[in-house]
Amino acid sequence: MSVLPLVFTSGWASGINAYAVVLLLGVLGATGAADEVPASLQRTDVLIVAGVLFLCEAVADKIPYVDTVWDAVHTVVRPVSGGVVAALLAGHDGSLPQLAAGAVGGTSALVSHLVKAGTRMAVNTSPEPASNFVLSTLEDLGVAGIVVFAVFHPVAAAVVAGVLLVAGILLVAFLWSRVRRFLRRRRQRREERRQPAAARGGSAPVG
Repeated sequence: MSVLPLVFTSGWASGINAYAVVLLLGVLGATGAADEVPASLQRTDVLIVAGVLFLCEAVADKIPYVDTVWDAVHTVVRPVSGGVVAALLAGHDGSLPQLAAGAVGGTSALVSHLVKAGTRMAVNTSPEPASNFVLSTLEDLGVAGIVVFAVFHPVAAAVVAGVLLVAGILLVAFLWSRVRRFLRRRRQRREERRQPAAARGGSAPVG
């Protein structure tokens, strides 16, 4: 139970940027700033891979429509990463508390990922690209701040993460009508592009 706030917060953060969570926790553990970080997250190879993937996400996450594709690919990656990190933080291999921690971390990661993906779909309905860059930067800074804060003040960080999660769910619900209009217009444009091709095929002379 004592590690549950950190588990929840790391799961929430993993749903936004899983690679940043692994990288930050690993660095904090390797430098001795945090004792709760398991040794497996402090390994050099893990830190290198997490760092490279974090840089890839930092770029892809700021490009309109590319970020939506990236989110779709990570619908599985982020919840799994959140669950694995949570289970490692809980320790006690195969125990019921570890399994419960993995479930909490994975679930919070899935929900926050869906909130992020839904928000990005709404943002992509805007014609200018600056909003993607600003939102992505704020997400990166928020994840970094919350994860570091959670290591030293886990309960307070969990409260903040919970408030942000609820606020995100409400925001996506509010913006969903905009997302549906955007998807409907995109389907209409696809149909319009297909119709001329079908018309050309139908007007071909019969020999």
